Amino acid sequence: MDRQLYEMMDWAGIEELIYSEASRPHELLGAHATEQGVLVQAFIPTAEKIEVKLTSNGKCYPMEMADEEGFFAVLIPRKTVVPYTLLVTYDNGVLEEIHDPYAYAPQITEEDLKKFEAGIHYQIYEKMGAHPMRIGDVSGVYFAVWAPCAMRVSVVGDFNLWDGRRHQMRRLGDGERGIFELFIPGLKVGDIYKYEIKFRNGDPALKSDPYANYAELRPNTASVVWDINQYVWKDQKWMTERAKGAKTQKEKPMSIYEVHLGSWMRKETAVDEEGKPIIGSEFYNYREIAHELAKYVKDMAYTHVELLPVMEHPLDASWGYQVTGYYAPTSRYGTPDDFMYFMDYMHGQGIGVILDWVPAHFPRDAWGMAQFDGTCVYEHRDPRQGSHPHWGTLIYNYGRAGVSNFLIANALFWADKYHADGIRMDAVASMLYLDYGKNAGEWVANIYGGHENLEAVEFLKHLNSIFKKRSDGAILIAEESTAWPKITADVKEDGLGFDYKWNMGWMNDFTGYMQCDPYFRNHHYGELTFSMLYAYSENFILVFSHDEVVHGKASMIGKMPGATLEDKAANLRAAYAFMMGHPGKKLLFMGQDMAQVNEWNENKSLEWDLLQYPLHETMRQYVKTLNELYQSHPAMYELDYNPDGFEWINCSYSKENIVIFERKTKKPEETLLFVCNFAPVAQEKFTLGVPFAGKYKEILNSDAATFGGSNVVNPRAKASKKLEWDERENSITIKLAPMAVQVFECTPEAKPKKRSVSQSSPKTKESTAKKAVAKDEGKRTGEEKETKKAAGRKKAAKKESDKK
Repeated sequence: MDRQLYEMMDWAGIEELIYSEASRPHELLGAHATEQGVLVQAFIPTAEKIEVKLTSNGKCYPMEMADEEGFFAVLIPRKTVVPYTLLVTYDNGVLEEIHDPYAYAPQITEEDLKKFEAGIHYQIYEKMGAHPMRIGDVSGVYFAVWAPCAMRVSVVGDFNLWDGRRHQMRRLGDGERGIFELFIPGLKVGDIYKYEIKFRNGDPALKSDPYANYAELRPNTASVVWDINQYVWKDQKWMTERAKGAKTQKEKPMSIYEVHLGSWMRKETAVDEEGKPIIGSEFYNYREIAHELAKYVKDMAYTHVELLPVMEHPLDASWGYQVTGYYAPTSRYGTPDDFMYFMDYMHGQGIGVILDWVPAHFPRDAWGMAQFDGTCVYEHRDPRQGSHPHWGTLIYNYGRAGVSNFLIANALFWADKYHADGIRMDAVASMLYLDYGKNAGEWVANIYGGHENLEAVEFLKHLNSIFKKRSDGAILIAEESTAWPKITADVKEDGLGFDYKWNMGWMNDFTGYMQCDPYFRNHHYGELTFSMLYAYSENFILVFSHDEVVHGKASMIGKMPGATLEDKAANLRAAYAFMMGHPGKKLLFMGQDMAQVNEWNENKSLEWDLLQYPLHETMRQYVKTLNELYQSHPAMYELDYNPDGFEWINCSYSKENIVIFERKTKKPEETLLFVCNFAPVAQEKFTLGVPFAGKYKEILNSDAATFGGSNVVNPRAKASKKLEWDERENSITIKLAPMAVQVFECTPEAKPKKRSVSQSSPKTKESTAKKAVAKDEGKRTGEEKETKKAAGRKKAAKKESDKK
């Protein structure tokens, strides 16, 4: 080797590279201007010969091999660095011309590092992960990953023989910053990759990219390069209208169809030429599902679909709730572009899409985020804080800026890049309580000695406040099962800031009530009415979700009492109608609208064949009717979160298992009257108080023959009578259907028109006034006489009683 070149070499740095322990390889590799000329160095294992080719004139400069492991160097007699390529001849004789990965400046700025370190880089997903881009005239992929305690990080894949010595990344910043980055020319969309991370103890590990936009189909675990900025959206009208209606969103109907894409509808598993099953062939593509699902949802008059997590996850049995790829839609159903099409198509059909999201915990898979750089990057170090014993998963360290930034940016990512209409946050209760699912000694108290997770509370407030600033109508929903206050209150009022909360209390109480045999329901009457005591403490969504139809809990119709399936169906029809009448938005899990008998199984399609049987098709038609009724009557949704929208007429019929209530708007003519009979007993003449004088027309009866009932109906409108009942001045008498909910449309009695007053002389007016006064005095005299008579009767009755 040339002596001058030899003396310019940093041999300690070269050794660091060869042993793949370099955290700042750009300081050595690439082209560097020196007093002696431009020093170009390259480290390419398996290379036998390398030449530097200047782009401007095509002149080539052979590099000398400084180390037989593949380290080459050359001193070019120039004062400035100019663009160049490397002509590499490998040990297998292949010649390749490449752009030097170490010739490019970082794409992450000092400002990016400061914001990330503070936990406020809300578009960090534009920087982290793998991003196809052009730098100058060169196309390639820019990689960036957070690994603050790593000794060294490399990008590996088929493109470099999965050799961690190649493509060692540059560390930007020290301490918590700790982001490694590298631009690799020539890589393209579809290339698979991982990060090889060398821990401080010298152990290497292959890790998937936490910020990857796409991943291999399980059981493979590599990340895949994808450009998520190429899809051309067509939902501008939907997005504009959604933003315009953001402030009045809670006054609109919301009937949500909860869906697990992998089991809503499945194909027969295909086999290859050898008869082996083709992995993933059982799933429909996002594009295929979009058309079928939208058709069904529109026909059933749902307003939204809510998808169980579509973020990448390794285990089908987790239903998506153990996420490894937070920024990647699962490859089970197609590419990121396919999922964008799904969202776009749904919006085009007038259907909102809510995505389930899991910031509460993540799985322990060695190739995932657990012990990411050899230390606890995303989780707590203390297992009492970082381990969830029931789920076998790890708990996020919400107090670490890089972790909270990762999660907050992720929620924004799905709203930004995939136009999500809402994010439903799973297992919020497990985040709020340090002792959730833990025994004494298995958790660590907060600084005040309490069990509240103060860091999680701050994280949730931070997320909700930033999400609200978008002002585009996208919503945040909490699945929270405790009595933690102010889940949906504004952050400025010390609330957590969610838009809605699942009403788990109502679901448990009402399901428990309905599961009782009607003969014993009177002992559980409070479970039917209790929810109205706290109905306005939060903005609730009433749910019959996936969690209620698995693990031996039975399907919805399976929960219902009854000797026959028809009896069970009658109970279920009543339950669904009561849910629709109760204040709060609505959610129903797939399959339950057609009364699927078996529990949900994530490995099988819904039992669509059941619709050939009248009971199941009738139930489907009934739920459709309920949804149509719900959307067409503002009283059922407009004042969901205002006490003025609901009033009990009678909630004391405990022995009879009957409740009667009205749903209202600001317009009396939009009032609806609900009569709910949860006993299998019909009454030919049942009198009840009504909101006001008028006519009452039955517009829904769950016992109608159309829906499979016994057809105890009221075909004609009922005119109210001036008969006090249920502490109301007016009442009606109806046929009370057995095990049914009856809904009446209320038309107020027309007020008499004011007669025009003709011009009269003062004398005539005076005479008219005197007559009115005399009439009023006579009326009062008569009332006084009646009062005295009544008092006399009471006095006589008391004397008779005293004698006895």
